[in-house]
Amino acid sequence: MSTTTAVNDRLNHFVSNARIAAIGSYVPEETITNADLERLVDTNDEWIVRRTGIEVRHRAADNETTSDLAIAAVRDLLSRFPDVVAEEIDAILVATTTPERPFPSVASQVQSAIGARSAFAIDVSAACAGFVSALQLANGLLLSGTYRKVLVLGAESLTRITDYTDRSTCILFGDGAGAVLLETANEGSFLAANADTDGSGGMHVYCDPGAKIVQNGREVYKWALTVVPSGVQDLLDRAGIPLEKLDWLVPHSANLRMIEAICERLDLPLDKALQSVVLNGNTSAASIPLALDAAYREGKLATGQLMALYGFGSGLTRSGLLLRWTL
Repeated sequence: MSTTTAVNDRLNHFVSNARIAAIGSYVPEETITNADLERLVDTNDEWIVRRTGIEVRHRAADNETTSDLAIAAVRDLLSRFPDVVAEEIDAILVATTTPERPFPSVASQVQSAIGARSAFAIDVSAACAGFVSALQLANGLLLSGTYRKVLVLGAESLTRITDYTDRSTCILFGDGAGAVLLETANEGSFLAANADTDGSGGMHVYCDPGAKIVQNGREVYKWALTVVPSGVQDLLDRAGIPLEKLDWLVPHSANLRMIEAICERLDLPLDKALQSVVLNGNTSAASIPLALDAAYREGKLATGQLMALYGFGSGLTRSGLLLRWTL
């Protein structure tokens, strides 16, 4: 059996018993406006909005770590969903590329802070595809029968690794965290999944130890516009669902103009795309849960709605998930 055949066989037999049972988020109080950036590099508000759609981003305080952001997002979840008991959480997966230290993991800091005494805790490193990748991994844990409640987070402090002398990248990145709780269900709401990595493109977005983010935006843009629309269509094809039945597309919020182009290639109305980039910037692994929670707070989401989550970024890695909303 060829590698391609094996991958297709694996994805064509996708099974789920996971449902989203709770959600929370957090962004730091301090902001970086476009006017702030005008004082740092040769740019202006009109140029930034025209190129990216971003109006403001949030920046973690000097004494605020990625773990702090993640913990705040989970505490928001627990406060809004009082039926969730931290001690009953079996596993914690944190998608992040910006842990404050190599170890212990951000997930272990979350586990300690919330009192999830029996939880297995690990970090997942897949950059902007990290949150959706972590959801897929969490589904596998639930299917094993050993775990019944899995906390999945995306948390980033990207402003700490942003080069504020590079006008092409410093306008993009912000900090934040989002969390969802997955529970076992008799009939899972995850309908289809796909994922792959093209490591040959890894140097288009990278960060060396102790250095700043380096990005070839043109190449990443070209890659994303090739793989994301086809990836979303693949999810729908696997589930046997036509595009017109899709209620929401939730892509990684890298750039509003990129989201517009993805929707255009899919022939999907832009108002069916949920994003967090305008008010948060590019928050990598946190962008999709931030977009979901913003829509949930605004009353846009309803139980049973069909949505496609699609993360994509450094690696070059992409990860997609088609699901029914269950809150």
